[in-house]
Parts: sequence; structure tokens; C-alpha cells
Amino acid sequence: MPAGVSWPTYLKMLAASLLAMCAGAQAVHRFYRPDLTIPEIPPKPGELRTELLGLKEKKHEPQVSQQ
Repeated sequence: MPAGVSWPTYLKMLAASLLAMCAGAQAVHRFYRPDLTIPEIPPKPGELRTELLGLKEKKHEPQVSQQ
């Protein structure tokens, strides 16, 4: 077996690695929230603007407390 470990240990590590990879990909996908729409007319070079939609929604005006 690779790395000199038994099959059960190898399969456990493989499953844990796959689960961690999928969880990380999901976390990044939720944070960056990609725009998956396809425009009718593609943008010209230099026109494409990218934004962090996840951060844009979370920003809010600071509240000033009056005392």
C-alpha cells in the first residue's frame, strides 16, 4: 500500500481529504458568491468588472449612537 499504511487507514485519510476539499470549496463558493449568469453580448476587453457580491451584501451603514 502507498506510504506503508494499511488499506483501512489509507481509505480513512482519502475520505477525510475529500470531505475537507469539498467543504473548503463550498465555503469559498459561499464567500465569493460568483455571478453565474451568462450575458447575451460578451463584454469587450477591459470592460469586465468583478465584485465580491458576498461582501457587498454584508456592508451596511455604521450606526452612530446618540447619547
